[in-house]
Amino acid sequence: MSYCLKPNCQKPQNPPESLFCLNCGSKLILRERYRALKVIGQGGFGKTFLAVDRDKPSKPRCVIKQFYPQAQGTDNAQKAAELFEREAVRLDDLGKHPQIPELLAHFTQDTHQYLVQQFIDGQNLAQILEKEGILKEAQIRHLLNSLLPVLQFIHDRDVIHRDIKPENIIQKNNGELVLVDFGAAKYATGTALIKTGTVIGTAEYIAPEQSRGKAVFTSDLYSLGVTCIHLLTGVSPFDLFDVGEDCWVWRQFLVDNPVNDDLGVILDNLIKNAANHRYKSGQEVIKILNDQPVKINRYSNFVPTNFEVLSTPVKKNYKKKRIQNSFSVSVFASPLQIFNFEVVRLNNTGEIIDKCARQAEFFAEHLGGEISLEMVAIPGGTFMMGSPDNEEERNDNESPQHQVTIAPFCMGKYPVTQEQFEAVMNYNPSRLKFHPNNDLFAGIFGIFVGNNSSRFQGNSQKKSVENVSWHEANEFCRKLSEKTGKNYRLPSEAEWEYAARAGTITPFHFGKTVTTEVANYKGIDWHYNGKTYIGSYGNAPKGSFREQTTEVGSFPPNAFGLYDIHGNIWEWCIDFWHENYNGAPSDGSVWESGGDSNSRTLRGGSWGLNPGNCRSALRYCLNPDNRSDSYGFRVVADV
Repeated sequence: MSYCLKPNCQKPQNPPESLFCLNCGSKLILRERYRALKVIGQGGFGKTFLAVDRDKPSKPRCVIKQFYPQAQGTDNAQKAAELFEREAVRLDDLGKHPQIPELLAHFTQDTHQYLVQQFIDGQNLAQILEKEGILKEAQIRHLLNSLLPVLQFIHDRDVIHRDIKPENIIQKNNGELVLVDFGAAKYATGTALIKTGTVIGTAEYIAPEQSRGKAVFTSDLYSLGVTCIHLLTGVSPFDLFDVGEDCWVWRQFLVDNPVNDDLGVILDNLIKNAANHRYKSGQEVIKILNDQPVKINRYSNFVPTNFEVLSTPVKKNYKKKRIQNSFSVSVFASPLQIFNFEVVRLNNTGEIIDKCARQAEFFAEHLGGEISLEMVAIPGGTFMMGSPDNEEERNDNESPQHQVTIAPFCMGKYPVTQEQFEAVMNYNPSRLKFHPNNDLFAGIFGIFVGNNSSRFQGNSQKKSVENVSWHEANEFCRKLSEKTGKNYRLPSEAEWEYAARAGTITPFHFGKTVTTEVANYKGIDWHYNGKTYIGSYGNAPKGSFREQTTEVGSFPPNAFGLYDIHGNIWEWCIDFWHENYNGAPSDGSVWESGGDSNSRTLRGGSWGLNPGNCRSALRYCLNPDNRSDSYGFRVVADV
């Protein structure tokens, strides 16, 4: 459908390819490029439309903001014009941040002013609250860790947003949060901070000084704090404040939704009535938030999970349900460091459409000499495990989809490498021959195993260790735990899939498809036992077949900072095999009861498989004695 942009058009809906409105005759294409599809928002100064950019081959969606004041009069028209110019200037500068929409165009046509912005595909937090219910503490921590750096970014550029609220925070489909609507923003120059101006913002969320026309930087922190307590309670901020006692009473409205005292104090300080009594900056809040005992991450671009499904309480008894081990010591005894990385996202045809710089926390376990094992901090959260019925190439053993809550843990940045394995075990199975009678072919999922030494003998020690049985992987964990005093182990299936998805709900953490430009798998068609296995997935093209493992870290990581998730090497998990998820635990713990003790699970696919067998949800099983040049592992450590 095409939508007419003339404000008083009585029948604005038009056929998809129309060039002129059938009702009023107005031109439907802006700048011979942008076609409006439907109205997605409306306010006192105009409308917002979902649109399509016809100039680009992929016809990407975008957002058109039309400035057209509903109230009549010269003053109102002048105010609309000022806001239009102001937002254009701000977006042109601020849109360089990956969590702020990019400005694509800025022009006037037929006496109306227009902004064209990047379309953020997702739901705002008000919609998620209505659909999924109140948010939990882990989600609020993520919200603060995500948006405080964005506020610091705009404040460093002397801009005050002035309209922080759930409706203006959008969660993208990959879980990342984006701050939108800078129409109310203002520059905070020295004179502006002491001058009374127009009251702009949403009454439920604005700070007392902003309601008097004197917004300051901490006014945005106040609004973010009020947003948090609203999302925790589901109650209007007006009702969370006791005017008789002149204080906030939000804790009284927490229903089966406990909040840690440390986080509660942070929220209280964000929403203090006196601006000088609040935190002075987003950076200050980030430091305090992450100096608390529960260490998740202090950076916005560490995406813990998808708000759409993270709606169950975080359990408090994880330790009782995790694998028990005599070496259970907090991994955070090792100092955490920061590393930078870049996450890429593909469109449906396999083209890279988005690159985003991120940071995450890790610690390095030194194994001797210059060899170390890097362990990334994975935040707790909730996700949907398994695949939806409409996912291409899915298997019945990926059903039913079910919600799982995961406690924080640490996971290897890469699969264990040959040099790491040798440093702990004093041998490298990738160079050894095994039992001469164990010559078998592991169906479509394996390569010849048994008396063959690794096909990759003599290759870089930075490649994943392979030819490793499940028993050897566990022995590695036992010895590493003994060596370091920490609790190292194989991941549960739930932990592996949660970490692999990193907040995404698509078949791959890259999006709906994958290419051999971003992962190591068999990108050509191949045949086995009368069946053809396709070297592409979805609408992406076929690619190359490297016929071997690649060095770890050769391809882009996911949003948690984990590399080589899809393809390269199968990764052993600790669980017994189950034919489906009926009766699966909901807390991420190891699942053994009722399973096949003679089979253990593997996840992630390998270099020798087609892309459909490298999906986040794909499951496979083997006898724990089996070895192959496609089987490896990565370790986790309990927090």
